Amino acid sequence: MDTIKITVNGTAYEVPEGGTVLEACRAAGVDIPTLCYDSRTEPYGACRLCVVEIEKLRGFPVSCTTPVEGGMAIRTDTDEIREIRRSIVELLLAAGEHDCISCEASGICTLQKLAYDFGIDKPRFELEKTDKLVDDGNPFILRDDRKCVRCGRCIRACHEVRGQGVIDLVNRGYDARVGTVFDRPLHEVDCAFCGECIQACPVGALLDKKSRFKGRDADTEKVKSTCSYCGVGCQTVLHVADGKVVRVSGAEDVPPNYGMLCVKGRFGFDAYQHPDRLTTPLIRVRPDDSVVYNREDLVDLTFRRATWNEALDYTVKRLTEIIEKNGPDSFAMASSARATNESNYAAMKFARMVIGTNNVDHCARA
Repeated sequence: MDTIKITVNGTAYEVPEGGTVLEACRAAGVDIPTLCYDSRTEPYGACRLCVVEIEKLRGFPVSCTTPVEGGMAIRTDTDEIREIRRSIVELLLAAGEHDCISCEASGICTLQKLAYDFGIDKPRFELEKTDKLVDDGNPFILRDDRKCVRCGRCIRACHEVRGQGVIDLVNRGYDARVGTVFDRPLHEVDCAFCGECIQACPVGALLDKKSRFKGRDADTEKVKSTCSYCGVGCQTVLHVADGKVVRVSGAEDVPPNYGMLCVKGRFGFDAYQHPDRLTTPLIRVRPDDSVVYNREDLVDLTFRRATWNEALDYTVKRLTEIIEKNGPDSFAMASSARATNESNYAAMKFARMVIGTNNVDHCARA
């Protein structure tokens, strides 16, 4: 990759060519605050928090939309810049209703972090509050317009990342807000409920309803995993609290999904800890069962709990008996789209190479 030389706050750096001033500064290890910037979408320049000073350029250009050029002398942290950013944060705080005490985004909210960094206890401004929409009509996404900062990240995620385009800015000026066609709720428009907007939101305006009050992000353990709903292999991050999955988000830094998830992958995690899910092998109790077992291992007088070694030995024994008596074609392997491609391939090879049958089927065949 070709590089260029720039100066940031008096220090010379060599950065990749062809990006923006924001990307170049971050590549140099210089932090510039943003609200509307999302690396997966086109630069937007709405929040104005990333303003900088560039020699030979008038005013305070936004770094996320300004192309970087060799020889640029950039200043990112002057008194004037800090005052501009502080005023923007104060206006955003004054325009909304930000209750950090009970907000699910507390601890990961970018606006909260900026207010803390600038030492803002109370905004200097008092703005008239407009009627704000709270859309609570669907089972997955809570839209709280009172906390929205109009950064547009959810809109661009819906349009550019997901390709759905069901939300956009409606009205103008101070009355502008994120909405749907004819202000219909999400469950009445063509929303796929993928939750991409939730993951893109830098504040608490869009929340996962299923995870509310079950554990804030800072209180959860992050476990990388693979989504089990189909064979695509989407990479996920499981947010675990008290040994239970309370939220699922997409891993943005790895293929094949780069953060994208479908409605099942993001919200369909109930099965992971469903009370009916088996957590130990069960063997059917047979009249001629000569195995000695404890009565407390019985389940509904039909099955008994067993160890994995016992269950596997029993499976080998029964399969051998059935094949010797009825032949390999008396056996059929039914696989699942919930398993990975590798697991389905292993199941197919087991049926054909070990059992000796081509009777293999799959729930996604049709």
